[in-house]
Amino acid sequence: MTVSDEITERDETTVSNEVSGRSGTIDSFLEKLAARTAAPAGGAAAALNAAQAAALLAMVARYTTGPKYEAASRTVERVIREADQLRAECTDLIAADAAAFGSVAAAYRLPKETADQQAVRSAAIAAALVTASEPPAAVIAAAARLLDLAEALAPVGNRTVLGDLAAAADAIRAATSTSRVLVEANLAGISDTAARDLYGETVARVDRLLARADAVTSAVRADLQQ
Repeated sequence: MTVSDEITERDETTVSNEVSGRSGTIDSFLEKLAARTAAPAGGAAAALNAAQAAALLAMVARYTTGPKYEAASRTVERVIREADQLRAECTDLIAADAAAFGSVAAAYRLPKETADQQAVRSAAIAAALVTASEPPAAVIAAAARLLDLAEALAPVGNRTVLGDLAAAADAIRAATSTSRVLVEANLAGISDTAARDLYGETVARVDRLLARADAVTSAVRADLQQ
């Protein structure tokens, strides 16, 4: 998530209270996403993509049960359990991204009339950007775990819903790619060396994750064409 002075006038408490992944409707979320407000924005959309991927993986796994799939039962049970957990975690990240906006907005609103005030403001913005990078970085970490599940499910999943497995992989890809851009946008304003290194390592892993997501989709397409 990135911010500018133009969008800091919006009260951060109102923003975080209005955005919740666990209440409301799809229409209400999209109305908020389309509005000229700071949140929800790209970070919330990325988290939602990850949550949708988790839901799709759990759905495919639940269709891969019964005597026909007995040999894969342990894998399927693990996918269901972990995908449901990841869906909850990623849903929480929708609101977490909006909440992280609060500290950034507050930092941008600090006075900047004097040199001392400017120094305090710059330090506050840099610290807030570290916090704002946490939700998209967490989405990237969740995406890696989701890909583990997708790769485990692909060889054994119910063939009639393999298209939904590919949909999950593509949703993971979108979540990961978007989150990388958001973290990179914040990196320029982060002065803490340890934080820059940490988030730099996070985004450096993304190309590999995208390749894995593409491989799942390609494998599904190849299977469906047989």
